[in-house]
Amino acid sequence: MGKKMLSESAVERIEKEYKDWLAEYQKAVKKVPERLERFSTVSDLEIKPLYTPLDVKDNFIEEIGFPGMYPFTRGVQSTMYRARHWTMRMFAGLGGAEDTNQRFHYLINHGETGLSTAFDFPTLMGYDTESPLARGECGKCGVAIDTIEDVQHLFANINLEEVTTSMTINPPASIIWAMYIANAENEGFNRKKLGGTIQNDCLKEFIAQKTLMLPPEASLRLVIDTVEFGTREVPRWNTISISGYHIREAGATAVQELAFTVYDGITYVEESIKRGMKVDDFAGRLSFFWNSHIDFFEEIAKMRAGRRMWARIMKDRFKAQNPRSMLMRFHTQTAGCSLTAQEPYNNVIRTTTEGLAAILGGTQSLHTNSLDEVYMIPSEEAVLIALRTQQILAEEVGVTNVIDPLAGSYFIEALTDRMEEEANAYISKLDEMGGMVAAIERDYPQMEIADAAYHFQQQVEKGEKVIIGVNKYPSERPDLQFVLKIDEELERRQIERTHQFKEKRNKAEFRKAMDELRRRCEGPPSWENNVMPALIEAVRAGATEQECCDLYRDVFGIYTDPGTF
Repeated sequence: MGKKMLSESAVERIEKEYKDWLAEYQKAVKKVPERLERFSTVSDLEIKPLYTPLDVKDNFIEEIGFPGMYPFTRGVQSTMYRARHWTMRMFAGLGGAEDTNQRFHYLINHGETGLSTAFDFPTLMGYDTESPLARGECGKCGVAIDTIEDVQHLFANINLEEVTTSMTINPPASIIWAMYIANAENEGFNRKKLGGTIQNDCLKEFIAQKTLMLPPEASLRLVIDTVEFGTREVPRWNTISISGYHIREAGATAVQELAFTVYDGITYVEESIKRGMKVDDFAGRLSFFWNSHIDFFEEIAKMRAGRRMWARIMKDRFKAQNPRSMLMRFHTQTAGCSLTAQEPYNNVIRTTTEGLAAILGGTQSLHTNSLDEVYMIPSEEAVLIALRTQQILAEEVGVTNVIDPLAGSYFIEALTDRMEEEANAYISKLDEMGGMVAAIERDYPQMEIADAAYHFQQQVEKGEKVIIGVNKYPSERPDLQFVLKIDEELERRQIERTHQFKEKRNKAEFRKAMDELRRRCEGPPSWENNVMPALIEAVRAGATEQECCDLYRDVFGIYTDPGTF
């Protein structure tokens, strides 16, 4: 509550008592100085020593409200975790398709409730394993996928109408999704019953992660094709996971992660409306993806602020009528950049704290990092600890028994308000620049993140920010005996399998399907030229991921990061 919610006498008493407390506090500090000259969050937002009702905005209903009700500060569902826990979606991808399928079944058997797929770097960049540009990378940072046959092996013996599947891929997202749909239908599943998410967030690639393929405008066109197709044909699918995670991993502050991610969402909504779609037809299937970093309260406030911002933007800026269009539903992953190679078992503690922040922030889905993820793809031993971390938080700790338990905390509400205000300042600046694409072309978000990363590193080197085992109580990197190794023979076998796949395909059907895909790509953006129907037919006819991506590159051109410093 703020000053308007209190009587004049109550405000006067709080102000007087605060003044008296401050005098005592200052005396105490003279006797025993504070540990730091300045207290701040990981993102360097300054923290006062004490918060009171006078630090909180006045209107409970408009600012905080109730779960499942506008502005959704307290959560997107009225029951939250009292009815159902979040989806436990552990990131998995290693070696070949069969290896990852084995990991999927291992996780499902140990209680995972949703699949999350990591792809190797060639797949992320739109190259088959046989490409000279792909050599030495097969299966190293995720699963190698070249063909629809690989997808068949990847999801073997998994009911794709019962499980939801997340796929972390961006420039080739439309192709991998086409393979998923075509394979599911080949297995007898109905596309209208498929549920899941493709990351498919091209804008954050230009800002942060840099798995780049096509120029911004062409990339956006393909993203909107998937939104349009999903809205019509795959209604349970989230066609974009608007991702702040990688923006934060690149060095952004929590406010920058919030602002740039929300503005990416604004851009996708604007582009979808330009295509002729109505906001309430597609917006309910947009989802978000947050990083849960090490600063506990900052992350909770960020997620609460994000929900409130998105609800207001959808209602006021885009005139959405359906409450579902105003929901910021999101997946969260604990911060990979907070993990250390030194004393890696400390990463279990970091991940637990970050996972708890995501839960108290109201996430719908969660991945908890494994202690060895800073070394390599997680081993079975480490990934089971990470999954058990979620299960213990869900079942034993008691934090799921009450909805948004930190609401009303003077500190949490004041920090939530501040995150929203500072993120909105960024959004106003991006509007003035002409939108996110124009800002990217001017390197604005990229340089803001670079400056923030540099500032944080300076604080670490000066000891102003502490990382245990690194700049305080420093330790050496140990060798973990269970770190996963990828078989070097995998690359040869994968290339041979792709060659055999190509030999078996009907060349006339393949050529016809690729010609139709090219025709649609060369035409103006429209439902008639939507690439998804043609992609589904192309991959059914035997097109590989790279063959589809090479066609994209030929029609739309190639984008190279300018590398501004």
